[in-house]
Amino acid sequence: MPTAGTRAGAALLERAPESICLLRLSAIGDTCHVVPLVRTLQAAWPQARLTWVIGKLESRLMSLLPNVEFITVDKRAGWRALLALRRELRGRDFEVLLHMQLAVRASLAASVIRAHVRLGFDRARARELQWLVTNAQVAPREREHVLDSFMGFAAALGVEEPLLSWDLPLPPAAIDYATQLVPEDSRALPGTLVVSPCSSHACRNWTVEGYAQVAEHAARTLGMRVILAGGPSELEQVTGAAIERACNAPIVNQIGKDTLPQLLALLQRSSVLLTPDSGPAHMATMVGTPVIGLYAATNPARSGPYLSRRWCIDAFGEAAQHYLGKSPEQLPWQQKIERPGVMELIQPERVTAMLDAFAAALQRAGGRKHHLLASSP
Repeated sequence: MPTAGTRAGAALLERAPESICLLRLSAIGDTCHVVPLVRTLQAAWPQARLTWVIGKLESRLMSLLPNVEFITVDKRAGWRALLALRRELRGRDFEVLLHMQLAVRASLAASVIRAHVRLGFDRARARELQWLVTNAQVAPREREHVLDSFMGFAAALGVEEPLLSWDLPLPPAAIDYATQLVPEDSRALPGTLVVSPCSSHACRNWTVEGYAQVAEHAARTLGMRVILAGGPSELEQVTGAAIERACNAPIVNQIGKDTLPQLLALLQRSSVLLTPDSGPAHMATMVGTPVIGLYAATNPARSGPYLSRRWCIDAFGEAAQHYLGKSPEQLPWQQKIERPGVMELIQPERVTAMLDAFAAALQRAGGRKHHLLASSP
């Protein structure tokens, strides 16, 4: 069986592959990190057929990618989803399977996908049964961003020039939605701040009072247009309403009123996003919008917005010391500190100061927000 750990990545393939299956079911943010890998493979092998086995929710956004076949898995269906996937793939063989998710559910899905080269993470990282359903491994790496870990799959296949590109075409209806919320006059300085206050993990979420204070500062002091955005869950709806009540400034609450493509278009037309460790942080990155990320429960060096590390509020080190008595360097790379109250380590004044610094930098850049993005902190 081919193993990248014992042979050069290029040796895994004798020729350009005709068919590649990517397996990454969730979550929104992680699927955003997969897109540059897709673009890299498309550039290297334009004739290859790419199939992506993906979660049903995530497919609503990633289906914007052209020239990719999507096979959706309803993760809520349990074993029935696995049986449905096996039926859909019956009789199909791929030259390469890229198994990029460390979850038992994903490894079970991989077990019904037929492929000659079954590429996963190196043995040290191949948890959740991944090592059982792969026959080749990427080169061992430590303490790297999730996006970079996915690019290791391209390197293992012999593609040594990664393409850091997302370039998802936006549907006209999504563009129209965003244009109504952020008309051309609102795109001029001082610009528009979008606040997406909730992660799918409650302990990663900041306080209502903090969001309200920053939103009020953005609107009254900086003169920015402020829009709340997010999904239709009860937590997001309740949080958005509470921020509205606590904020003594005009804000537009669009929580639960858009689709994922519409949210992507809104982020594209906005100046900056304020959010915790969440899917929208990485959606904003895809469309070149800087992110002020709020990180205490998780490490932004591992999972922060890839091009906006300089704008993140990084309280992970404080959380590590406060809750675990250690520095981040002493913790496992995948360590999370999802404890009640951990996000309260971030003070509102720290966030407003970062927003002020961003607004000043945007002014110096003449409103060209892409000038404020960088792939390293």
